Amino acid sequence: MNGICTLANDRVFDQLVALLNSIEVNVGRDIPVCIYPFDDQLDRIRTEIQNRPNVMLYDDQESIRQWDEFMRQIDPTKLNQKERLYGAHRRFCAFDAPFDRFIYMDADTLAMSSMAHIFALLENHDWVVYDFQFLDPSKIYNTESPKLHEVFSTDRINKEIFCSGFYASKRGLFNLEQREDFIQALQSGDREILYGGAGEQPVINYMVMKSGIKTCNLAHLLPYGESTGCSVTSNHFEEREHILYDRGRQLTYLHYIGVKPQRMEQVAKGEAVTFPYRDLFLYYRFLHEPEKRPVLTQVQSPTFVQKVLQKLRIA
Repeated sequence: MNGICTLANDRVFDQLVALLNSIEVNVGRDIPVCIYPFDDQLDRIRTEIQNRPNVMLYDDQESIRQWDEFMRQIDPTKLNQKERLYGAHRRFCAFDAPFDRFIYMDADTLAMSSMAHIFALLENHDWVVYDFQFLDPSKIYNTESPKLHEVFSTDRINKEIFCSGFYASKRGLFNLEQREDFIQALQSGDREILYGGAGEQPVINYMVMKSGIKTCNLAHLLPYGESTGCSVTSNHFEEREHILYDRGRQLTYLHYIGVKPQRMEQVAKGEAVTFPYRDLFLYYRFLHEPEKRPVLTQVQSPTFVQKVLQKLRIA
């Protein structure tokens, strides 16, 4: 069974709703979707998916516990102030269940196509991505580490790294024995090659590259001029009927990378904050409740007098 996976909690509720609606419209109403819990803040999500029979919230506690422990052994510093594990790695639960083949999409993405071409590539590959992260290895690996090029060749580093916000793969890809091998290698010195500021992204890159599975990146696979971008940092996309096109070619997905969840929440509440392709986000966010789509109001900057009064009140 094919399906789409994502990772969320109530903090990214507006993004999640927009993603689910884009999947419904552009991929298919009946394709199953699994949400992996970032943490236990899930009340709004549980209420939302009651009316979405194709959407499930992952609740295999043993699977979650095992991946939590995996990440803890790799880097025990990935604990937040409440002594709970940083939850982005829980997307790895997709390797356990529930889909035989899956596409993982971050909550801050929108589906722009049917994804049929992505699932088709899994016939001959174990890992499929579509991005240009390889242009900046420094956000995946510690490029200052002398050990890096002992572990992976320069050619592989420049071609195989990817963004963990969108990928397609298969259930059972990384079993418990393989995970133990990764842990041992990382604890024995490989950990120094990982970039320290990107959560689970360097880890999943390491796992894929270290395992030697068959991978492909459409940004490399497609002939020159036929690939499309995927990031909101590209300002040249053309919108037609709520789908984006890159020089006439339909995007597979749009990633609001770098746009903080707070900004998307603010704009969903009617504040006139700006970010690229904002109206497209609002369209999908309020697809099923257009009457609730906010009429954006201008955010007024405080005057000099207001700033002085505010300081006086603080004092």
